[in-house]
Amino acid sequence: MMDAMIDKFNKSGHRVFLLTGNRENRASYKRVFEKYNFSYDDDSVQEIIKSIKPDATIFMGAWDTNFNWSADRQESVRYAAGLTNILAACSLIEKGRFIYFSSQETYGNSYAENVSEQEAMSPKGTKALAVAQGETICGNYKKIQGLETLILRFDRIYGILDRGRQQNDPCFKMCLEALKHSKISANSNNSFSMIYLSDAVELAYKAIVHKNWHQSLYHVSSMEEINETQLAHMISEKMGSGVAVEDVSAGGRHRLILDGRRFEKEYQQKIFTHYEEGTEQVVRFMKRHSGSFMKAQDTGAGWGGKLKKNLKSIFGSLLPFVENLICFIPFFMLNNRAVGSEYFDRIDFYLLYVLLFAIVHGQQQAIFSGLLAVAGYSFRQMYERTGFDVLMDHNTYVWMAQLFILGMVVGYMKDQLQHIRNEDEEEIQYLKGKLEDISDINDSNVRMKQSFETQIVNQKDSLGKIYDITSKLDGYGPEEILFYAAPVLSELMDSRDVAIYVVANRDYARLFSATSAAARKLGNSIAYTAMESMFAEIKERRVYINKDMEEKMPLMASAVYAQEDMQLILMIWDLPWQRMTLAEANRLTIVGHLIQNAVLRANRYLETLKEQRYMKGTNMLAQEAFTVLAKAFFQARDKGLTECALLEIETKEAGLERAAAVLGRSMRQSDYMGVMKGGKLCVLLSNTDEKNAGRVIERFKNAGYESHPRKGIDP
Repeated sequence: MMDAMIDKFNKSGHRVFLLTGNRENRASYKRVFEKYNFSYDDDSVQEIIKSIKPDATIFMGAWDTNFNWSADRQESVRYAAGLTNILAACSLIEKGRFIYFSSQETYGNSYAENVSEQEAMSPKGTKALAVAQGETICGNYKKIQGLETLILRFDRIYGILDRGRQQNDPCFKMCLEALKHSKISANSNNSFSMIYLSDAVELAYKAIVHKNWHQSLYHVSSMEEINETQLAHMISEKMGSGVAVEDVSAGGRHRLILDGRRFEKEYQQKIFTHYEEGTEQVVRFMKRHSGSFMKAQDTGAGWGGKLKKNLKSIFGSLLPFVENLICFIPFFMLNNRAVGSEYFDRIDFYLLYVLLFAIVHGQQQAIFSGLLAVAGYSFRQMYERTGFDVLMDHNTYVWMAQLFILGMVVGYMKDQLQHIRNEDEEEIQYLKGKLEDISDINDSNVRMKQSFETQIVNQKDSLGKIYDITSKLDGYGPEEILFYAAPVLSELMDSRDVAIYVVANRDYARLFSATSAAARKLGNSIAYTAMESMFAEIKERRVYINKDMEEKMPLMASAVYAQEDMQLILMIWDLPWQRMTLAEANRLTIVGHLIQNAVLRANRYLETLKEQRYMKGTNMLAQEAFTVLAKAFFQARDKGLTECALLEIETKEAGLERAAAVLGRSMRQSDYMGVMKGGKLCVLLSNTDEKNAGRVIERFKNAGYESHPRKGIDP
């Protein structure tokens, strides 16, 4: 769920920072701007939050995989400590919002009706209690500290997961049981609802980015009721033959469905993936990667692995005692040899033996070695005396007392020194860790500072950069601007395939310029009103984004307006999926407005010179104006921005006006008529090459005028 949330925010143009919650985390997250490998309860969290100053902080809560709830008591303490530490850090910066992800686990009872937000929580189990306490902690920070908090309580979430990863939702459990045992056990008395992962993320995003939260708690649920038996039959059908459904219905009826009407009313909730499609996707994925899920169940190496682990632990604990026993033998032999010796009689080898183990292993081994030494001393004394005589001899007890006193004192000192050394080592490690944390945070801040500097100075979507590139259009003549608007748009949007269409009327638009053959795939003329999904967006002056990846539609499109009239349609055909975001849409809007300004200036200029450009009383361009226009078309054609053809009409000079009137009815709105050098009447066909000019030549012939292609501007 975390990966899906990161992906959603990244595609929507937001910058995502990740606190992993684990110092040993080595995973890479390509869509994350910056990653921090710190535990939630670390002291450095406050410095991290302070340096980032996030607009929104999302705590994954019930869906956080950092917590292993098999050791539930310890994890509940760690969970509460981590959440409190993060909340405290967020409240200190006095900025941003805090979002807490809860789940339906906070309700443990059965409910005849859907459970609303007003229903009191009834958690059962340590994890459920910890999640419920987390909601209470968030509420307290909202009341006392004034921190803006939002609790999203999700119903059961299911969906496609990573290979080998375990899930706790009913759909995954039943699929896994079907793969392992070719049967699914189901209780028809157990009813619930589930929501597909992508739908849950989409709905959560809607709430998180909303400007004003009217409530502090929402239920996110599909509210589509289903029981275990119905779900099992659905999965069995998708699995194929050989998977049976075993009815194990027992006990009373248990029903738990969160009521999401409050959320639905405020955020216009829509569920895209229902149970039929969702279960089919999960089943197909798990069947394809069944090996990874099956192996995951055997982790831990079974009872053999547990036995090996236990034996290893026992052997590690017994090793000092075995070492003590082995070392006792040579000291026993030395003591026996020293008895009656002129030089070694006064040396107490047993005392040396006890002191040795007290110094090396501490008090526990000192006591054990003392017991062995007493046994060895008594055994040696019984060579010459009876056991009763040894027990009645006060020298024996004096010797034992000095042996144990010295051994225990030295062992105690050893243990204390070791304890002090461990504490010092822990403190040194803690200080080293703090130093590394400060260094990591500083490095991160430096990277962010450099990144922001680069974006401000040289980023491709900065307003300064955009204006600098679009200002190149001012260097072209009025007749050339639309041709070179396409490569400018291509450069700014970082796309090879860009097309600009000129709106001919309320239904059709003509291709004016394009940067590649792929951008011309719709043809020279399009009925743009028939492209319903695109037209519905651009007529509202919004950017169209092809989220469904329709093959015959551009990936992004926008319209340029002059007051209330649509003039141009800008189309982007080459754009990576990850860049089809709100940020890119905003950039296209800005670029469109700047291109619009350049086009409007050119049109106003041409309109002002209309009387000078056209021959009086006709629709023919004068020689100078037509020559400039034709040159612009041919230069754009040579650069691959458009296609054009120039036809020369065979007519007498005296019949120019009559020919212009007759042929004007056979021309398209996007074609131009004018006089070339030598008084020749010519027609410039836009977006038509010489091969396809035959139909126009035939049309002119039917109108009574012969024509032929002209190779260039000069005769």
